[in-house]
Amino acid sequence: MQRTAKTVLISGASIAGPALALWLHRYGFVPTVVERAPELRTGGYKVDIRGTAIEVCRRMGVLDEIRANSTDMRGGSYVDDAGRTIGELPADIFGGRVEGDDEIMRGELARILYDRTREDVEYVFGDSIAEIADDPADTDGVTVTFESGTVRRFDLVVGADGLHSNTRRLAFGPEERFKHHLGAYISIFTAPNHLDLDRWETYHALPGKLVCVYSSAGETDAKNLFVFSSAEAQPDHRDTAAQKRFLTRAFEGDGWEVPRLLGHAAEADDFYLDSMSLVRMDRWSKGRVVLLGDAAHCASPASGQGTGLALVGAYVLAGELARAGGDHTVAFARYERHMRPGVERNQKMAEGFVKEMVVDRKWKIALRMFMVRTLPKTPWKNLIAKKIRDEIQAAAAAVPVEDYAAPAAGRTAARPTVAA
Repeated sequence: MQRTAKTVLISGASIAGPALALWLHRYGFVPTVVERAPELRTGGYKVDIRGTAIEVCRRMGVLDEIRANSTDMRGGSYVDDAGRTIGELPADIFGGRVEGDDEIMRGELARILYDRTREDVEYVFGDSIAEIADDPADTDGVTVTFESGTVRRFDLVVGADGLHSNTRRLAFGPEERFKHHLGAYISIFTAPNHLDLDRWETYHALPGKLVCVYSSAGETDAKNLFVFSSAEAQPDHRDTAAQKRFLTRAFEGDGWEVPRLLGHAAEADDFYLDSMSLVRMDRWSKGRVVLLGDAAHCASPASGQGTGLALVGAYVLAGELARAGGDHTVAFARYERHMRPGVERNQKMAEGFVKEMVVDRKWKIALRMFMVRTLPKTPWKNLIAKKIRDEIQAAAAAVPVEDYAAPAAGRTAARPTVAA
């Protein structure tokens, strides 16, 4: 007989992991979060909270804090090589947002979720899973060996460790089986706000490339965002120096503020670069191991829905485990059935959007700039904006909200002990 789950190891302390830990603790499970980084990572770009994710954040009790830390962006503009403004658009058109949607820096959201869970959840920083021994004949749990040498037993293991998921590699096989490159890369890092932007984003488009500088509410610095077309030739995702060289080569010789921005990249301590890729898998669980968020179904930054899917997925996975009384064989199947149609819709949208981010011809860029310049003056601007918003909003609401059983009052359990 399978023993119902109680202790859950979650790999990854970004968004999906702490969100899942919050829900599991409320339902009486005992989550432990392990994170390779030595401390909470607070970098990253701005992320959208919309559609189903809004209701999930409300039920988590973090929506008001998200709104209090909103980027509060006012709009954006496109500029030419000389820095002259070509056209401007308000934030709702730029982001495809409707009333009730919000936007927050990824690092701020990570901090909010960590602060809400750190008193109730065990966090282990500076360590990672080295081995998972999930024997189908073992009905009592999973033996996990950590890189530190520590060995522990858990009822379940959840991989919430992103596109390059270590948990997925250990349980399901090499990353190459599941990652599908969309033909572009994205990089972001913090730098001085030398353009004096105030809740504003400035874009510069080149054939196969896009550069953006923005500064959000309460920020004195700016975020520099680079997107560029490239075959999959990325250096190791942990080799920051090689990644910086990769970015510099891609934009070498380009004008506007690009040389200065690349100079900031060389000094940035929060530099990030990765491929725009999807993760496609036939199944997200194997035995007592299950994947969550980008580890299971990365939709790439082109979808704008990675954070939303992570938050909603955490809510669904925890809810199904609670509904099934901890029986993972039932809960994992229900979780996947509920999430997969919405995930596939968002991944399909990402495939189209990535091409819009890196327009490959000068004449196409010129046409887009003409539209940006003239759209605010056209009588049909609201119809065009609505069409953009409708597609995004439909994808954001593609995973419906279930009503799971209310957590039992005062239902807690002790943290698991560490084995020698």
